Amino acid sequence: QVQLVESGGGLVQAGGSLRLSCAASGRTFSAYVMGWFRQAPGKEREFVAGITSSGLALEAGSVKGRFTISNDNAKNMVYLQMNILKAEDTAVYYCAARPRIAISRNAHDYDYWGQGTQVTVSS
Repeated sequence: QVQLVESGGGLVQAGGSLRLSCAASGRTFSAYVMGWFRQAPGKEREFVAGITSSGLALEAGSVKGRFTISNDNAKNMVYLQMNILKAEDTAVYYCAARPRIAISRNAHDYDYWGQGTQVTVSS
């Protein structure tokens, strides 16, 4: 099993920044993908960004240029730097993991999930 714990959420004004962290522990894999998803009230969970264990990254079009995903394999950490936040970025943000080599935008392709962290952007 893999345990994922997110941190770093909070309340921020529009235009501000937040950095989310995800700590992974438990079973390790030689190759894996870590992803960030978000879910706003009444909406489906959506892909935000993903990164492979080798460092290849992909961000959703809605956050590209504002959000950056990164990882630190030595520390088993994944980060999501969020800049120029907008009210529409308000959601619960989830860290997810899949023991595969390719990034997927589909939440159903991820096997492990954190409990989520709330991000609220005030306009």
